[in-house]
Amino acid sequence: MKYKIIHELPGRLRLSCGRYALSPVKTAAVEQFLLAIDGVKTARVSSITGNILFNFDPKVKADILDQLDGLKLAGLPDPAFFHDLEGNFQNKLFGLVSFHLITRYLLPAPIRMMYTCRRAMRFIGKGLRALVSGRLSVEVLDAAAVTASIAQDTGNGSAGSMIMFMLTLSEILEEYTHKKSKDALAASFSLNIDSVWKKTDAGEVSVPISQIALGDLILVRSGAMIPLDGEIFQGEGLVCQASLTGEPLPVLKREGNAVFAGTVVEEGELTIKVTSRPDETRIEKIVSIIDESEGLKAKMQNRAERLADSIVPFSFAGAALAMLLTGSVNKALAFLMVDYSCAIKLSIPIAVLSAMREAARRRIFVKGGKFLEAIAKADTIIFDKTGTLTEAKPSIAKVVPIAGENREKVLSMAACLEEHFPHSVANAVVRQAEAENIKHREEHSKLEYVVAHGVAAYYAKSRVVLGSYHFVFEDEKTSLSPTEKAWIEKETEGYSAIYLAREGKLLGIICFTDPPRKDAAELIAELRKLGLSKIVMITGDNDAAARLIAKKIGIDEYHAEVLPQTKSDLVKQYRDKGHTVIMVGDGINDAPALAAANAGIAMTNGCDLAREIADLVLLSDNLSTLCGIIEISKGLLARISRNYRNIMLINTTLLALSLGGAINPETSALIHNLSTFTISASSSRPYLPDDE
Repeated sequence: MKYKIIHELPGRLRLSCGRYALSPVKTAAVEQFLLAIDGVKTARVSSITGNILFNFDPKVKADILDQLDGLKLAGLPDPAFFHDLEGNFQNKLFGLVSFHLITRYLLPAPIRMMYTCRRAMRFIGKGLRALVSGRLSVEVLDAAAVTASIAQDTGNGSAGSMIMFMLTLSEILEEYTHKKSKDALAASFSLNIDSVWKKTDAGEVSVPISQIALGDLILVRSGAMIPLDGEIFQGEGLVCQASLTGEPLPVLKREGNAVFAGTVVEEGELTIKVTSRPDETRIEKIVSIIDESEGLKAKMQNRAERLADSIVPFSFAGAALAMLLTGSVNKALAFLMVDYSCAIKLSIPIAVLSAMREAARRRIFVKGGKFLEAIAKADTIIFDKTGTLTEAKPSIAKVVPIAGENREKVLSMAACLEEHFPHSVANAVVRQAEAENIKHREEHSKLEYVVAHGVAAYYAKSRVVLGSYHFVFEDEKTSLSPTEKAWIEKETEGYSAIYLAREGKLLGIICFTDPPRKDAAELIAELRKLGLSKIVMITGDNDAAARLIAKKIGIDEYHAEVLPQTKSDLVKQYRDKGHTVIMVGDGINDAPALAAANAGIAMTNGCDLAREIADLVLLSDNLSTLCGIIEISKGLLARISRNYRNIMLINTTLLALSLGGAINPETSALIHNLSTFTISASSSRPYLPDDE
């Protein structure tokens, strides 16, 4: 394993493997590896910072580092929660096989028959409940198979016992395979913190996290993960919030600031007043979405499950026909034992969970399988420009005073108005004034902010407005002659602009540039290769600025001067024309459009509302992750289709062999269950090559 020593004290080492070098699962595995080494007292590993902190006996330092040098991450066993799952599975499997052999070979025939009938009541009861509720489902099929096998027994219960053994084996395999996939997804977000340092009158005490109550004070030092949501009571430090927000740089946190579970104190020491219990933290809410997300099934998944249930009546018809034509109960049982729905209903959800897990590993949070299907089938992607395709940090290109006005006065007045508002354009105006050492006094009153339009105030009883062309000239009725309009169009060509006017007279223009992201052009080219035939940009900027950005990054279709309420209308228009639409945005005004799309994707630095409404959230600022989620989504649909074909082929072959007398029902059931397990296990394979 590659690492470097970044801090060392006697008996204490901090190593760095690089940010995000360790996945959450490997993080837990490395911790367990260290704790298993003689002389290591404590160990803590962060998947976010890639740091490893451990305390040890100084005498064994060289041995510990030698073992770390030779450690191969790919060969590490899975962490403890997997061990528990594996242990439970092995215990259940061993118990089932042992009990079956004991009852089959050691119990007398009459007792075995009585015991078989008693066990059969569980399967028959489930089948009857399904019939009473009006469902002709797999449970009914199982109940019929068990009943028929017992009916043809020669009084020893062997056939019925074997059938129930195979059905129970199938249940255990289903439970294990599904739970392993689901737990692996949950592990991508879980914290795995057992104890915390609590501040008391007597000093610092290590206590189980379950004993922490609301209002308690906990201490988190440099390099440690914050275990619970809270508010900083004392201290300050740099906190890496990438696990929740994707922000690449640590954020300075001081007294009174909120902090969240799952984030890491990179530098400093914080005393935190707890504001949430362990099951109420933001990261635990994310884990709970995993459970809810299984209800957001892909349409293809729902169709496959409905088809699986619809096959059940044909299984009964096939069994009846086989009995009628051959008179063989065994051949009729084959139709009852080999059902298509078992593998379909197990393998497809596992494929979806596996896709969501891989997306999480690549820092994409997906809120349900149906959104992956929408992305896979999308032919149109719509981008908001600012903050998505551009750097979202506009800078002033030029300040143009109108004849007779002073440039410094225009910039000073604009800065005076804009310093009250935190959006990017306002920040650029204030930064430019500061860079030019232009001072401005608070001379205005009755400040009024009009969302997405501009700002208005009164200077010496004169109304001054600053904002977009639409706001200044159309809403505020600032005078504009045809000659002035032509001149403005020439001055602002290729730029975004805001306009300053007083009492209906234009005072000046401030032109901005917002350069495209460095990887934007490459992204657009890659999206086309992935089958997105229509790539659209929408923006509130003027047409010239929009056209310039679109040309630079290779977008053919764009909509400029779009009002916030119009964005969702545009998305609906594309959907009404039959397109499957992905919308990518980051702002409050993008939220309606994100909701209107087949799949809405919010950027990591987007507002809380956008991230809440979006169906997927990019937790990385790297736009190329968009291509990754599209490839995963297409791979998911291909895997579901492949699973479906394999299930149909294998089970149909088994039925044909059973009818031909080549295999008996027990062998057929065994092969059926093994194929179900194999297909389901293969559904959890990665979709993309591991590039970590």
